[in-house]
Amino acid sequence: MSRLPRLSDREALRVLQRAGFQIHRVRGSHHVLRHPQTGRRVVVPVHGEILAPKTLLSILAAADLSLEEFLRLRK
Repeated sequence: MSRLPRLSDREALRVLQRAGFQIHRVRGSHHVLRHPQTGRRVVVPVHGEILAPKTLLSILAAADLSLEEFLRLRK
């Protein structure tokens, strides 16, 4: 298993959009993304910082993406 990358909230948004998620709405500093085909919903806190490792794991679980898929989409 690969190590968890340290990345910004904006970079996580870009990777999720490459995975097919679209920004559904924004409330404060939280962006809610929804996948149009599966209806999965992911909330990404956008505070202008590097995401905490547990927050990134939570985002991956909500998006139903493995770490390997996420890293592949990141490139």
